[in-house]
Amino acid sequence: MTHQTQTDIAALTLRVTSGALFIAHGLLKVNVFTVAGTVAYFESLGLPGFLAYLTIFAELAGGLALILGVATRLVSLALIPILLGAVWAHAGNGWLFSATGGGWEFPVFWAILQGTLVLLGSGAYALRLPVVTRVLGQYA
Repeated sequence: MTHQTQTDIAALTLRVTSGALFIAHGLLKVNVFTVAGTVAYFESLGLPGFLAYLTIFAELAGGLALILGVATRLVSLALIPILLGAVWAHAGNGWLFSATGGGWEFPVFWAILQGTLVLLGSGAYALRLPVVTRVLGQYA
């Protein structure tokens, strides 16, 4: 296996697992916490409620885009502020995400993973959409 093939498989693995987790977290907010409950939680943190809608959309759409490999660099970059917001929301709960209210280490790790995808890109095993590639060029 060549170095390039290994890099492409690494990009695929990181994209698909991260994308699946984003979709799982988005669906958790919709199906378990409910959209209204998520809005209320954001507001309880002092954040505007509309950020809950943006977060849910970003997690679901961004997760799908990562799985498909569409605009990976841009999508990963756009998801980092959401993860840093999660770090902020969970910072007072301590280190471990298994702590009551969840800790901050998982969103930090996930943000670093997104930064890695910004650098790595989609790899060879990604959906190539000509319109996206034309508009975004190397950032697609």
